[in-house]
Amino acid sequence: MSDENRTLKTEYVLTGLSDHPWLQLPLFLVFLVIYLVTIVGNLGLMALIWKDPHLHTPMYLFLGGLAFADTCTSTSVTPRMLVNFLDKTTMISLAECIIQFYFFAASATTECFLLVVMAYDRYVAICNPLLYPVVMSNRLCTQLISISYAIGFMNPFIHVVLLLRLTFCRSNIIHYFYCEILQLFNISCIDPSINALMIYIFAAFIQISTLMTIIISYTRVLYDILKKKSEMGRSKAFSTCSAHLLSVSLYYGTLIFMYVRPASGLAENQDKMYSLFYTIIIPLINPFIYSLRNKEVIGALKRITKK
Repeated sequence: MSDENRTLKTEYVLTGLSDHPWLQLPLFLVFLVIYLVTIVGNLGLMALIWKDPHLHTPMYLFLGGLAFADTCTSTSVTPRMLVNFLDKTTMISLAECIIQFYFFAASATTECFLLVVMAYDRYVAICNPLLYPVVMSNRLCTQLISISYAIGFMNPFIHVVLLLRLTFCRSNIIHYFYCEILQLFNISCIDPSINALMIYIFAAFIQISTLMTIIISYTRVLYDILKKKSEMGRSKAFSTCSAHLLSVSLYYGTLIFMYVRPASGLAENQDKMYSLFYTIIIPLINPFIYSLRNKEVIGALKRITKK
């Protein structure tokens, strides 16, 4: 390797979603609208849950925690992407890159565990309704949310520490729209095999273990729903669970395709599309998935609007 190529890179250029100059402004406007709707949707849902006493229940407490995690996920990626649409020469430092990865990974991991907690909440509510007020106390709900966030923010810290052992000298161009850790491995001049292995092990363990827990919970829930004699009770339970299952399917589907698969599994553009889905699109649609068909949320919104 030549001396020029050995020069350590401390600032990088993110190429973004497209190299076509004529697409930059339209993409900027589209993703600016998406980001604003995401923030308004998630923060609005959190404010509604906080403001309306009828929503001060475990299910909505967890939903508020999920909305905050979605806000963090979108905010860790979208603002920098918007800047890059307007100025392709804008550089991002290594420190900024690592911080961006850390907060994205922390909020994404937190969401995995919050989805497990929400599945457990539905399991207790539907399968053991008489014990629900006792089991799902406010104290336990607060502890479950706190544990989810604690695990979420500890997990990427391990990868950040391992990332600091690498040096980056191959290029200062990252062919992506944010500092995705697998893309950083591509420009490392030290073998990142250990880092990649740790990413795979942690991702596989967290995603598969949490997903299996959710599947087991909802299998039991669906079994109990089908046993219900009341058509109204069955319809209400299905409505609540279908929103959760849709969110779980979209989120885990894209995450597993990205991190629990062979390294040569996807083309670069496909990689970007999957990343785009779980970093930007899912935080956008989650508040609508959980509220549009939810009579309690719509009722709370009407009450707040009347006041």
